Amino acid sequence: METKSLHTHVDIVARSKGASVIAKAAYNARDKLQDEYYGKTHDYSKKTDLAFSKIFLPEHVPKEFSNREYLWNEVEKIEKSKNSQLARNLLFELPRELNEQERIKLISEFIEENFTSKGMI
Repeated sequence: METKSLHTHVDIVARSKGASVIAKAAYNARDKLQDEYYGKTHDYSKKTDLAFSKIFLPEHVPKEFSNREYLWNEVEKIEKSKNSQLARNLLFELPRELNEQERIKLISEFIEENFTSKGMI
């Protein structure tokens, strides 16, 4: 397989930028989530372009954090500052030569190795 330069983008979901971590999570997962902090519902469940969505939990994290709405509302509760950095959003361009199952395996291994194994969700 020919190796190509692939695009990667990382940004921070921060309150100082007016961002809602619940809105970002709802959009990324194409889900409908209730935002307790702002009192809004974010609904992206009608979008059909999502191939894969999963919350990767380290072993020590309680299972209720596998619920996306619970997880991100808890993040909002804990982070009190108006300039809180609530999450990091990573966007990867994956090789077209890989099928869907191979792309899921590749990204799952990357997340496990670089984040979950270090205690991050």
